[in-house]
Amino acid sequence: KMTQQMRDLQLAQARKPPGPSSPNAAKRLYRNLSGKFRVNYTSFDEGSLVGRGEKEKLRKSYLFQSNAALFEAVELQDLDRVQELLKQYSPEELDLNTPNSEGLLPLDIAIMTNNAPIARALLQAGAKESPHFVSLESRSLHLSTLVREAEQRVNELTAQVVNEAPNADCSEKEKQLKAWEWRFRLYKRMKAGFEHARVPDAPSNVLLSVASSSSLQVTFWEPLSVNSAVVTKYKVEWSCSPTFSPPLGEAVIDKLKNLHFTIQGLVSGTTYYVRVSAYNMKGWGPPQASVPPCAIPSNWREYDGRAPRRRGQAEALDHLLGQVKTVHQHCVCHEPCKNQPQSRKHSVSKSLKHLFHPGSKFLKTLKRGLYLTAIFYKDDNILVTHEDQIPVVEIDDTYSCLLMQDFLWFTKVSCMWEEILWLRQCVTVSQSSCSCILQTRFKMLLAISQMQGLLGIQDLGQVFFEPVKDKQGNILIVTLKEVKTNQTFESVRWVPICKLQTSRKSVSSPEEPTALDMLLISVQDKLAYHQRSSHALPPGLYLGYLKLCSAVDQIRVLVPEQLPNILCHVKIRSNPNISREEWEWLQKMASVEEPVPAEPEADTSQNPLFQELQVAIRELMTLVNIPLQEAKDFRLYSQEVLDFGDKVSFLLLLPPSDNVCTAPGQNNPYTPCSGFLTLPLQIFELGEER
Repeated sequence: KMTQQMRDLQLAQARKPPGPSSPNAAKRLYRNLSGKFRVNYTSFDEGSLVGRGEKEKLRKSYLFQSNAALFEAVELQDLDRVQELLKQYSPEELDLNTPNSEGLLPLDIAIMTNNAPIARALLQAGAKESPHFVSLESRSLHLSTLVREAEQRVNELTAQVVNEAPNADCSEKEKQLKAWEWRFRLYKRMKAGFEHARVPDAPSNVLLSVASSSSLQVTFWEPLSVNSAVVTKYKVEWSCSPTFSPPLGEAVIDKLKNLHFTIQGLVSGTTYYVRVSAYNMKGWGPPQASVPPCAIPSNWREYDGRAPRRRGQAEALDHLLGQVKTVHQHCVCHEPCKNQPQSRKHSVSKSLKHLFHPGSKFLKTLKRGLYLTAIFYKDDNILVTHEDQIPVVEIDDTYSCLLMQDFLWFTKVSCMWEEILWLRQCVTVSQSSCSCILQTRFKMLLAISQMQGLLGIQDLGQVFFEPVKDKQGNILIVTLKEVKTNQTFESVRWVPICKLQTSRKSVSSPEEPTALDMLLISVQDKLAYHQRSSHALPPGLYLGYLKLCSAVDQIRVLVPEQLPNILCHVKIRSNPNISREEWEWLQKMASVEEPVPAEPEADTSQNPLFQELQVAIRELMTLVNIPLQEAKDFRLYSQEVLDFGDKVSFLLLLPPSDNVCTAPGQNNPYTPCSGFLTLPLQIFELGEER
């Protein structure tokens, strides 16, 4: 009979009946799940349920069926069904780590039948081994008991079938006999798998890197050998001694979706040794030392004690803005507002009437002038007026100033949509005698306020990097904003973009389209640009390529279309940190005053960063269509590492000093392949900040 330990376990699990125990039973269960039980229980007609108690009862029955189906799928080695169940239900709904009446978990069955694909799928979902197997002896004893009891049951049923005359009862016992014969073979296969297994080999490709001035990161792969049982966890150990005596700490990793671990809380400047070992049902295997065997937590800033460039900048700017506001509160332009508090109601009434004035409506057609249009989109829909027009308001119908200067000023204002009223009050100080530029900018603020009032929203989104201009003298400044919630707007409605494009009747010729027609034709490109410009890079260290070109009124920077808020780049590695030792090596390379070497030298060929940079430079040169032999004249920017938060950092690759910025009319022999564009430098800086 079962040992006392397993009897207690069975009593504890009495509430959970065993699942089907034969292939035929499993098929019947699958048929049930494909029909009645596969749908979510909340989809049943609420009127057919007596109350919450019956709903909860149905839910528990439904989840029990899914748990039993998982056990059957693992026993039948049905990988597709296992993956389907893991995708359809959460680990809690499946009772993934609750033993069945035999004291087994799905992962136990998978690893003891040596089914590595199913075991890996279960491990990635958070499955664990049974906690009752505290030793090799207890696991062996438990398997022997299961085999013995199954064999005994097979013998009993065989005798009954042989000795009884054929009848309905005998037919039922024959079915039971087949089920127990199948389970007997399963237990014997599990017992044989356990007996033939051995401890795992050491993990492979154990790499150690410096993650920060107080942490190290270790990454590793599974053991190369496939002859041992499935690995279910790993152990990372660290010490200040190469013999690991005494050890400083260890961590067990049982979530195997990503095989890496960051050792936190270390002392900067101290040498640490790291090793990793693997575990399976036979125990811990030998440890594998990392490559390199030790590392020192550090950061490149420790080389010269440099503080982060942006430390305190945001707070300082907020403080400066607060000071400016305080000064303007006592300005002469605000005195009338203070002396006439009784006129506030009249002013509010007047401003409300202003919204209904004919001059405050959205425009249907453009005259010669400067205009503001706001594009709000959600999925494939766009916000339009009741006349099926993209919202447009007039800025200036007699515009004659320098467009680029005013446009770049407008992009800066877009960072302060909530402060437009205050900015208008500041600009009105000398409106009567102001210059053309100040008048235009005041009109821009008025147009912004008008658009905000008509739409009933302050945030108009991000400014597109260039205005839309036509040959009739119309100029459109475009803002873009994606709406992800059910937000309410005034005086507008949603329509599909394709419907708007097909239903709009153009009032211009194809040879000379108006700015509105040009906007509508290219709206998908602008929406794609807006979405891409908000994407973030995955964590890592990148090599960026800085290439500028100048015009009469601006400097533009080369960026990829797929990520226009970042320089042209390739990824060097996943670890964004540059250690002090790596930075010292880069400084040594820069002090030689020679270009980036094309071939490794003896003292640098073993430097991991050098090898990573060589690969990255080749990839970057191919990306921007520059012959590799030209890279010998390029330089790495050695003044600093560009840190974007704690997870992304950049090293810059610079062309020769004469070619960093291409002047107007200067021939650039190496034109990048398709997939790039040039942004005004100020626009790029704003996108980078976002």
